[in-house]
Amino acid sequence: MMRRREFITLLGGAAAGWPVAARAQQPAVPVIGVVNAGSFEASASRVAAFRKGLSETGYIEGQNVAVEYHWFGGQYDRLPMLMADLVSRRVAVIATPGGTPAAIAAKVATTTIPIVFGTAEDPVKIGLVSSLARPGGNATGINIFLWEVTAKRLGLLHELAPRVIRVAVLNNPGNVPSAEATLRDLPEAARAIGLQIQIFNASTSREIEAAFATLVRDRADALFVAADSFFISRRVQFATLAMRHGIPAAYSTREEVEAGGLMSYGTDVLQMWRQVGVYAGQVLKGAKPADLPVVQATKFEFVINLVTARALGLEVPPSLLARADEVIE
Repeated sequence: MMRRREFITLLGGAAAGWPVAARAQQPAVPVIGVVNAGSFEASASRVAAFRKGLSETGYIEGQNVAVEYHWFGGQYDRLPMLMADLVSRRVAVIATPGGTPAAIAAKVATTTIPIVFGTAEDPVKIGLVSSLARPGGNATGINIFLWEVTAKRLGLLHELAPRVIRVAVLNNPGNVPSAEATLRDLPEAARAIGLQIQIFNASTSREIEAAFATLVRDRADALFVAADSFFISRRVQFATLAMRHGIPAAYSTREEVEAGGLMSYGTDVLQMWRQVGVYAGQVLKGAKPADLPVVQATKFEFVINLVTARALGLEVPPSLLARADEVIE
């Protein structure tokens, strides 16, 4: 199957050869550039949520709006060039759902093109907006609180696997905000409940494999996977490796548990993608990012995969099952 990006490139080349009159007859539609660290293959549900948000404002992809999806697969160093390309082509909106590094790169690249972001960082603190209520510039979006729940996620993992003492923590150093937040928040949370942590870094599929080999050799009891869009796109790899080595693992999103991960606790990421779609559509209708308040996520999900728990030999307490928002059986 031809990838969307390749198709767009080919289409652009073909358009260059059309007669001027024919090109003039093509109705102009606004273009939204969506930038995310994951992969197209692993993001179908997120794209569907984004399209749903757009449709709520009257925009249907392929009819009255064009959407370019740019998946950079965790290669954060590609962001400046990617944003420069979008700015040079004057897209109508740059959308960066679920990626603080992408949002920051967009903000650096342009002060005029509207930006709609999804970020787990405080958008005021990192300079995306002047205030949550009145963003004041060319950016607005949704704040999703992935890292504020770090201690809660670690605690739930410990309740689910009470014999755990040594926890391997996997970080993506390419995602600087995520890596810094994990290193800042996790050690104290671990000490508070008597756990020991060891940090591992990975930013490619091969490095994920290598990290697993090392943490297995070092006899880690469990794995804590940091919130990162690239890691989420590799959720099947994580679930496969964790099951193969019999390691209980905690993740940040429901998608990772649906792929076979043991448990997750975090914000509803699909709701965030939908909200980015809604705001992108409102901007196309004429709303200014400066006047659209940053939405703060209030829904948190605790998801347990009971099939995975049983395969790992874990007895899930009824009290924990009762607290779960969803149990996958």
